[in-house]
Amino acid sequence: MKVGIVGYGANLPRHRIKVEEIAKVWGADAPSYKKGLELFEKSVPALDQDVITLSVEASRNALARAAKVDPAELGAIYVGSESHPYAVKPSGTVLGEALGAFPRCHVADFEFACKAGSEAMFVVYGLVRGGLIRYGLAVGADTSQGAPGDALEYSASAGAAAFIIGADNLVATIDDTYSHTTDTPDFWRREYQHYPQHAGRFTGEPAYFRTVLAASTALLDKTQLKPADFSYAVFHQPNGKFPMRVGQMLGFKKEQMQQGWLVPWLGNTSSIHRDDLKSHHKSVLIVYE
Repeated sequence: MKVGIVGYGANLPRHRIKVEEIAKVWGADAPSYKKGLELFEKSVPALDQDVITLSVEASRNALARAAKVDPAELGAIYVGSESHPYAVKPSGTVLGEALGAFPRCHVADFEFACKAGSEAMFVVYGLVRGGLIRYGLAVGADTSQGAPGDALEYSASAGAAAFIIGADNLVATIDDTYSHTTDTPDFWRREYQHYPQHAGRFTGEPAYFRTVLAASTALLDKTQLKPADFSYAVFHQPNGKFPMRVGQMLGFKKEQMQQGWLVPWLGNTSSIHRDDLKSHHKSVLIVYE
């Protein structure tokens, strides 16, 4: 049975802030940050925008594209985020009520740093493929935080992406998946702390590159595909440099990655890096750390 995406939608704050404006406040060297992170500006949530409001709008856009899907047909709603507005109360229940999907629906929130949205997609995909539900909604949404003056302040941004997954009326199929998991503490936030911490350069080689290279290589081996078989390749984007570098290390060309390379003008939206992908005669490879 072919399972894939039936509808998709995104929602992004209108506001943007440039790297120069942040650097000006701290007396920092803006050109160094722009060159080091390959970032120019990022999205900034308005005062009335949080993970729930962004998720609602993205999901409504997804339902509008999946015109044949009634919200009441959604058998599961999962919201993945590292910045849920409530410590105790799921974002998914508010989302489900707003969409008119309740009460016959399973709901859960996911939290897994930058890959919570893809985890939600993976679980919905499994439920549809196993025949437990007909359609499911997976959302990745974040209003990411960075401590004042920290490098994350220049990149942490906001947005939401929603995907309705099913087995009919497909706009794209999910042909295969692969997970590579280790406990690599490059990014974390303890309870009661307002801002996450990171291990600086440790985030690069032992964390991002090891994980993405291992997952991508294993998936290519599993599917017996090579970089030339793909129209587009999209890799997790904590900054502008990492995804392009890891893609080239794997043998992908810049033209294959340019379409999904959004972070220089959007910032690191964390759980949602998969808004705008279109495949023609070949395949799309999407990899998250």
